[in-house]
Amino acid sequence: MTDKELFSMIDHTLLAPTATLQQIRILCIEALDHKCASVCIPPCYISKVHDEFPELNICTVIGFPLGYECTRAKIAETEQAIADGANEIDMVVNITDVKNRDFDKVMEEISAIKKACGNHILKVIIETCYLNTDEKIMLCHAVTTAGADFIKTSTGFGTGGATAEDIKLFAENVGRNVKIKAAGGIKSREDMELFASLGASRLGTSSGVKILSAKKK
Repeated sequence: MTDKELFSMIDHTLLAPTATLQQIRILCIEALDHKCASVCIPPCYISKVHDEFPELNICTVIGFPLGYECTRAKIAETEQAIADGANEIDMVVNITDVKNRDFDKVMEEISAIKKACGNHILKVIIETCYLNTDEKIMLCHAVTTAGADFIKTSTGFGTGGATAEDIKLFAENVGRNVKIKAAGGIKSREDMELFASLGASRLGTSSGVKILSAKKK
C-alpha cells in the first residue's frame, strides 16, 4: 500500500489523560499535513479544535475507556460532542452487560447512541482483550443489528490491542454495512498493512504518522 492510502485510513489519536492543548494542536497539524481520516481527541478539546481547525474531521470517545456509564450519560456525552463539532463518535460498550450476556441491552444502548449521532459516524469499541470468541461474535451481530457504522477492537487502555485474528473474526461476522477499525498496539507499517489486508478500513493509532514519516528521513 502507498503512504497516501495508509494515511487516509488513520484516525490520528491522542487520548492520554495528560494531553495538553499544544500537543493536540500538533496532532491536528500533522493530520492535516498527511490527510489523515480524522483526529481522535478527548471530548474536552473538541470545541477548541473545531474553532481552530474547521476543515478537520474530528473524532472523539464516549464512555471511555471502561464503558460502564449508564446509557443516558453516554447519550448526553454524544449530544454534547456533536454540538461541539465532532463528526465521529467512538463509544465503548458496557462490558459488564456483555459478561452478563445481556446482548439485547447492549444492542439497545448502541441503537440509542446511533440515534443520538444522527448522520454522524458511530464506531463501537468492544475491547476484545476482555472477551472470548463467542462474546466477540455476539457483539459483531449486536453492532450490525443496532445500525452502527464501525466495530472497533480496542480502547488502547486495556490489556491488549488489535490482532489479526480479531480482524478476521470481525470480517467474517459483521454485516455488509459495518466497517472495521483496528486500534491499540499498532507499532509498524507491517501492522497497518496487515490489518488493512484483512478488512480494516480505519486504523486508530497515536504512532502511525511517526511510523510512516520516519522512512522519509
